Amino acid sequence: MKTILSVLILFCMFSLDCLADDPVLEIGSRRELFVDRFLIDELDHAELKLHPPQLMPAVTPPRPHGHYATVLKSDRGYQFYYRGDTQPGNHWKKGWEQYHDGEVTLYAESSDAIHWTLPHLGIYPDHPTFPQGNVVLMNEFLVNHNFTPFIDTRPGVPESEKYKALGGLAYQPNQHLEVKQRRGPGGLKAFVSPDGIHWKPLQQEPVIPEEWGKYFDSQNYAFWSESEGAYVCYFRRFIKGYRGIARTTSQDFIHWTPLVEMQANLPNEHLYTACTQPYFRAPHIYFALPTRFMAKRGSATDILFMSARANSQFDREFTQSYIRPGIGQDGWANRANYAAIGIHQTGPAEMSFFLTGGRRYVTRLDGIASVNAPLNGGTLVTKPLQFAGDELEINYSTSAAGQILVELQDAAGIPIPGFSLDDCEPIYGDHVARIVKWKQGSNVSSISGKPVRLRFDMQDADLYALKFNQRK
Repeated sequence: MKTILSVLILFCMFSLDCLADDPVLEIGSRRELFVDRFLIDELDHAELKLHPPQLMPAVTPPRPHGHYATVLKSDRGYQFYYRGDTQPGNHWKKGWEQYHDGEVTLYAESSDAIHWTLPHLGIYPDHPTFPQGNVVLMNEFLVNHNFTPFIDTRPGVPESEKYKALGGLAYQPNQHLEVKQRRGPGGLKAFVSPDGIHWKPLQQEPVIPEEWGKYFDSQNYAFWSESEGAYVCYFRRFIKGYRGIARTTSQDFIHWTPLVEMQANLPNEHLYTACTQPYFRAPHIYFALPTRFMAKRGSATDILFMSARANSQFDREFTQSYIRPGIGQDGWANRANYAAIGIHQTGPAEMSFFLTGGRRYVTRLDGIASVNAPLNGGTLVTKPLQFAGDELEINYSTSAAGQILVELQDAAGIPIPGFSLDDCEPIYGDHVARIVKWKQGSNVSSISGKPVRLRFDMQDADLYALKFNQRK
């Protein structure tokens, strides 16, 4: 009997030592979302759940021609970039060069992302196809096919280069060789602007060579990544015969590191766009809304959701569609569903993103995915982590009958006195920013900087995000 007891004691001690030796995640005061399993150690009768967004009625959206659009938020309000053509109804089958020669980049703006105006900019002579005069770029061969701007948040960036953009295509092998000889090589070209309206080339030559793209005929988006300390570009590339995604980085937006192919595709899956961008409330997490292309189903398209952290591969926790083609034939037409670049807060608890046909979708802040538990209860336990702050904020929702209890544990999983489940005030309702309280209050500064685990006991509830705050 003593031998068995000794073995059990040694096993428990060994188990606790292993728990205590688990890698500790440094999250500081960052907001962390449950779009992946980064924080999750254990889920018991709980699961990660994807929440489809809601389609909103269109009011006065721009009507983009073509598949690629971008929505930025700046001091001017919301800025919408989309493709037009000097010849309505033009098609590449009528002539590849003239088709791309006629492409232009159009511009709309809004104060609320709902009601849009087409300003007369006067940058180019008025054109009968665009009587509103809302052209921001034309006469840039191949570039206007997928011209995609962003606001450069790099510290110290010159005001004249506050906005940057990439655009361009690659010539298909052994095609249009005479055009290439006259027009110059393909690839992604870089442009800069002080206001997102008046653009000029950063240099005449492409900054990302056409050999990388195969064929760049997608929306190739770049941004400044605070977490990586570099510009990052996700672009289209054929990978093992399927449309896929690659990425590259740069310190100066001119010289780019060798490409890395992202292993994002499921078997026999085409990902037509990357549509990858930092999430504005947690920019260390990249959100991707790629298009899944079904060539054998009339070229119908779904929009997916993926995520990535810094230079990691995409997380494919959710393989189902995020936005389906929908009821009716419009959504089932050839390449009818493409997400625009841009996810923005458009209400106190709401964020919006757009499809290139002018459709707007909304979901709650941080609300693309959650840890979900049923009414009979479920539990989430995090990996060991270190935080900086003195109160815990959560974004959550429960039913009228549901609730959440939160426990702070040491790295070995032992409840910390004063922060146990029994000490926690029951949490119910629906808030994007609720401070967790225990009997002794909400102050957790005594364990700030120490390895801890968080346990959430949940009933008919969703937990979307958590964040430790530094109170002023």
